Amino acid sequence: MKSFLSHVVHYILENNTNISNLTLVLPSKRAGVFLKNELSQQIKQTSFAPDILSIEELVEQISGYTSVSNTELLFEFYTVYKELTPKDAQEPFDSFSKWAQILLQDFNEIDRYLISQKDIFNYLGAIQEINHWSLEKEPTTLVKNYLTFWNKLQEYYDALTEKITQKGIAYQGLVYREAVDSLEFYLQKNENKKHYFIGFNALNTAEEKIIQEFLEVGLAEILWDTDQVFFDDPEHDASLFLRRHRYEWNYFKDSSFSWIADNFSSEKNIEIIGVPKNVTQAKHIGEILQDLQQKDETLQDVAVVLGDEQLLIPCLNSLPSAVEKLNITMGFPLKDIPLATTFNNLYLLQEHHRNNTFYYKNIINVLSDTNLRPLFQQEDKNLAADIIQYIQTNNIIYVSTELIVERFPKNLQDIAQMLFTYWNDKPKLAIQNCVTLIRRLKTKLIEDREKHLLALEYLYRFNEVFNQLQHLTKQHNYITDIKSLLALYKEIISTETLDFKGEPLQGLQLMGMLETRVLDFKTVILSSVNEGILPSGKSNNSFIPFDLKKQFNLPTYKEKDAIYTYHFYRLLHRAENVYILYNTEADGLNGGEKSRFLMQLQTYTMPNHTVSQHVVIPKVPKIEHQMQVVQKETSMQKRIKDIANKGFSPSALTSYIRNPIDFYYQKILGINEYEAVEETVAANTLGTVVHDTLELLYKPFEGKIITTKDIKTMFGAVEKLVVENFKKTYGEGNIHRGKNLIIFNVAKRYVTNFLQQELQTLKSGKTLRILQIEQTLQAKVEIPELDFPVYIGGKVDRVDELDGVMRIIDYKTGKVSQGDVEIVDWDLLTQDYKFSKSFQVLAYAYMIYQKQAFQQETEGGIISFKNLQSGFLKFGTKDSARSRNKNQLITSETLDDFLVELKQLILEICNMKVPFTEKEV
Repeated sequence: MKSFLSHVVHYILENNTNISNLTLVLPSKRAGVFLKNELSQQIKQTSFAPDILSIEELVEQISGYTSVSNTELLFEFYTVYKELTPKDAQEPFDSFSKWAQILLQDFNEIDRYLISQKDIFNYLGAIQEINHWSLEKEPTTLVKNYLTFWNKLQEYYDALTEKITQKGIAYQGLVYREAVDSLEFYLQKNENKKHYFIGFNALNTAEEKIIQEFLEVGLAEILWDTDQVFFDDPEHDASLFLRRHRYEWNYFKDSSFSWIADNFSSEKNIEIIGVPKNVTQAKHIGEILQDLQQKDETLQDVAVVLGDEQLLIPCLNSLPSAVEKLNITMGFPLKDIPLATTFNNLYLLQEHHRNNTFYYKNIINVLSDTNLRPLFQQEDKNLAADIIQYIQTNNIIYVSTELIVERFPKNLQDIAQMLFTYWNDKPKLAIQNCVTLIRRLKTKLIEDREKHLLALEYLYRFNEVFNQLQHLTKQHNYITDIKSLLALYKEIISTETLDFKGEPLQGLQLMGMLETRVLDFKTVILSSVNEGILPSGKSNNSFIPFDLKKQFNLPTYKEKDAIYTYHFYRLLHRAENVYILYNTEADGLNGGEKSRFLMQLQTYTMPNHTVSQHVVIPKVPKIEHQMQVVQKETSMQKRIKDIANKGFSPSALTSYIRNPIDFYYQKILGINEYEAVEETVAANTLGTVVHDTLELLYKPFEGKIITTKDIKTMFGAVEKLVVENFKKTYGEGNIHRGKNLIIFNVAKRYVTNFLQQELQTLKSGKTLRILQIEQTLQAKVEIPELDFPVYIGGKVDRVDELDGVMRIIDYKTGKVSQGDVEIVDWDLLTQDYKFSKSFQVLAYAYMIYQKQAFQQETEGGIISFKNLQSGFLKFGTKDSARSRNKNQLITSETLDDFLVELKQLILEICNMKVPFTEKEV
């Protein structure tokens, strides 16, 4: 089928002998490339090409003004704002920019639609006054200031337009307004030049006025692209604007409306495919392309149109490897490039400094940034990893510049100094440092240029961004701190793109919806056809309310939806194969609901259309969770023997009882848990501090009887010892604020409460002798089945004698109850982790007994600091779960029973035929 541009070129050549004197005006620059190609194919003789312009370029020519970038316009507006606003009421640039962007968009719309500024601003001010009525006779200061802002809009507008037009620049809307005023002069100057307006749809008032004026004086023709199916339906939005132009423009009362074609009714194969999630859509597009490639190797007349442009990268990663030629018409947003995060991390590092130190998480983010890795690498050594490990090991929350710089070799200390020194909140210094960083990275990467081509392209584009920032901050002295610079940096990278280079006329076309204007393809694959995406639905990023827009004929969401309706159906006019994908799953606020376009499409299905619908169910392999089983290899035997010879600790054995895989990782492989920086004191750190404090308090009294006077003396040393132990265990972490201060006081309270309980015990007349404090123990376990010696070893928290009864005590800062230290069935001791407290107490008792048999009654148990009111929780055995008769003494018979279970457990660990099998925890 003949494309629209082919039809246009044929018509122009048929009606003009000299095309070099023509100006062809299109909705976008992109379409100009395809139009030029079509001209080259149809022109039979050598000729100069006509001028091919986008509508924006034509309007700039007519007006004589150059369009200004949004960022530069924002600075110009801030200059005006500062001139017109009292100094005490002025906002800093970063907060100003948030509302100024919206206001500038409104200025743009008002000018594009040639609205009287005075009328709309007066109307808007009156609306705000009504909205903020008050029962008070006089409005409050807040309301007065608010209304003053709305009443100054006209003043802002006049001052801004005067300022920028004096420089020969203007924003898009103002360019359009000025073009309308300068149109008569342009027409007189170009009275011998004919213009063709090609493929337009929705026109703003300025465009309508300009085009109609061209038509009225006979210097132009306009060629539309619509289909009679939609044009003849007064309810269908696909021809909403074209019907208005046809019946409201005076020109068409006497002239024909070219063209209303009949292409949509032609033979088409349409597949509507529901696909769960966005990434799956990208994958399915790859599969469709693979099928198409088998029929047509070049994919010459195939377009992949992304309704949601965020699918660009997943889609590129999903293309078949055989796709050789590809043209991407949309840019890759700079904010999505990995390098954007690098500079964002640097600015956040600077923003969250404290007394020449930086927050450790921000430091780690910069040090571990993959883009900066070439700078932190020396030979095979990763300097960044060493510094991160040092920060984590020493628990440093706020890291000083000196600490980092001194850990870099001398040849890299200058770059470390630059990155990790406070920039004194100076934006110009920050920008200069970023430019220096880019140059250093370029020097590193260019050594292996072929390997880093894409990274070098990123660096070049970001160098342009920082040059722009440098120019703006030099020209306008409004960016006064890092926070404002970060806001501006984010604004620029959100609007700027990295453009792809490709051959626009060959191979597969990958484009956004707006890039498809006036272009036709035999096969179209359209993604993300969901409500809220195509069309985008209600969104009102404007200070002008809906009813006021209707009053002044400004576009609302309805007109915006109609624009996308036109583009959607125009894509289908001449296509033969159409694949329409939509997301079946709700992703937050978007997705899950089919677009209304798909519902309409079913209504407008023609006899020649083959429409099929189906939902793609991704083939997701079912992964059943299987408990890990690690067979014991010969190489493990030596490691197990080493552990046995050194001594199994009670905690290691209970770790095996809990989950043999944990024992395997920690004891056999030697893999410890990740040691992160503790911002808030962890439970194990609190436990260590309490243990160490009690050790220091009681150690001097080993072998002595404790008196009430001794306990009272201990009270005075608690705070000092707790502070010292926190410093020792918690490194340089801060315990003087926030949750840590609470935990610090909890540690003190645990110790003082314990001493208080000890004091009450002594006051009741009991005698307490300290036998051992934090004593390291070891005992041999005779296991004839093994051909190597086996020991168990550990450190008992405390052994004392209370009224002649020896007590073996284990401290626990967690919650322990009496039931946790009682057993009924000895078999469960080494099978159920619930009895781990009993196991540990008995292990310490066994080691003490081996050293010297008990000479007196002996008890073992737990002192739980979270259950201190229960006192000493004694280990005990019961005949049954409901039995009240308990034996709370540890005797040689008790230890014999324990030894049976202990040997069985150690034999299982040492048995090479029994694998380490994971348990459900």
